[in-house]
Amino acid sequence: MTPCKYGTHRVIEPKGVLPQAAYQIDSTPMIYENEVLIDVDILNIDSASFHQIRNACNDDLTKMRQMMKDIITTQGKMQNPITKSGGMLIGTVREVGSMFHDQTLKKGMRIATLVSLSLTPLHLVDILDIDLNTDQVRIVGQAILFDSGLFSILPPDLDEKLVLSALDVAGAPAQVNKLAHKGDTVFVIGAAGKSGVLCCYQAHKMVKPTGIVIGLVYDQAQKRELDSLGYCDHILVGDATESIHIYEMVHRVTQGRLADLTINVVNVQNTEMTTILTTKDHGIAYFFSMATSFTKAALGAEGVGKDITMMIGNGYTESHATFTLDIFRESKALFDLFTRRYT
Repeated sequence: MTPCKYGTHRVIEPKGVLPQAAYQIDSTPMIYENEVLIDVDILNIDSASFHQIRNACNDDLTKMRQMMKDIITTQGKMQNPITKSGGMLIGTVREVGSMFHDQTLKKGMRIATLVSLSLTPLHLVDILDIDLNTDQVRIVGQAILFDSGLFSILPPDLDEKLVLSALDVAGAPAQVNKLAHKGDTVFVIGAAGKSGVLCCYQAHKMVKPTGIVIGLVYDQAQKRELDSLGYCDHILVGDATESIHIYEMVHRVTQGRLADLTINVVNVQNTEMTTILTTKDHGIAYFFSMATSFTKAALGAEGVGKDITMMIGNGYTESHATFTLDIFRESKALFDLFTRRYT
């Protein structure tokens, strides 16, 4: 059998689909000639997935560990069956296939994968630790990187856990760099999270001096922390699922103009209409959250008569890893914040 660069040769069930859409894939830790074998240290679970697992297990670490083990051993990958999302990993290269597309990758290199765990074959030996504060899981196991798979060699000047936490959401600030323009009003829903603060930082860079950045956070503690960074002109406190209430607040601070660009990076469900209502006609709603229901978004926008461009939050855009890691070299405030939170 000729191995497919997209990994379809590892799909067990159902046949004919790509690994991300498959229910079960082959995670046998022996590579084909166009694959890479990685000894995995840490999984950074996608925020929506980790939040769902925590809630289902009531923060019981023993139950969380068993739930994750069951997912991985059943499916051959860490893909939450509810959210369908995954995350990413850090590990050490054990073996590089002779036909892998990038032969500069060598045994012993420390890398972070830039493709979702929802499509990455993962052979789990054991789960050693779960960190409730960082969504990171320390494991013993091996993973397979397909020939189409992207990766980043870990930079020597940044802590590995900081790098992992940032690269998991690297697509968000890199996309903001393309979508936000001078003079825009940008509204970030979930502005206190790791993707949220990165988006606020980049939006501030892009829209100033004439534009404004508005952040939505859940509580006063988040507001104080975000306010200390100085990236937002207005910080709103509220529940992102309360669409009308949040719309009224944004309507008030923008004097009815609403947002040119709304970025949704929360990890809870039922925030689609908040995103849509706060975006002005012909504006852009960018759904980076994996908790998004695109059925709800599409039908909801139609239902309220909103003519807006709605974008799926693709976790990849060209050079997004380098772009996002450079933010920490530019901003000591963000470097210090991520160091406190994730290392």
